[in-house]
Amino acid sequence: MEKIQIKYFTDKIEPLRYIDGKSDWIDLRASEDVELKQGEFRLIPLGIAMKLPKGYEAHIVPRSSTFKNFGIIQTNHHGIVDETYCGDNDQWFMPVYAMRDTQIHVNDRICQFRIVEHQPAIEFEQVDHLEGADRGGFGSTGKA
Repeated sequence: MEKIQIKYFTDKIEPLRYIDGKSDWIDLRASEDVELKQGEFRLIPLGIAMKLPKGYEAHIVPRSSTFKNFGIIQTNHHGIVDETYCGDNDQWFMPVYAMRDTQIHVNDRICQFRIVEHQPAIEFEQVDHLEGADRGGFGSTGKA
């Protein structure tokens, strides 16, 4: 099991924890109270910094209930923190845009993350035809 160094910028949020058997995503919490008016942008501090292992990155996304509960969307839709963002002051933030007036309180669970290995080195080979089933072109349904 990998050990990851973590620094908390506040003692007001619950420590991160992995819930074995439920999911391999870990919730992140707002580390300060935030009030947003519809149309406002804000970087919400998450109260942590980490030293990820070499060759790994964290993928940060909203929780499934974030929009319903808070009316915010993550402006980059999928945040990436790689192992080089590991300094003593490299706090994680969630960039959000408010779709309605809202309040987010300290310790509210607003996003989640997982740690994954970097993509391996790849090389693209141009071909005239691909081997494999032709499903008709649009997403998983094949319908436009």
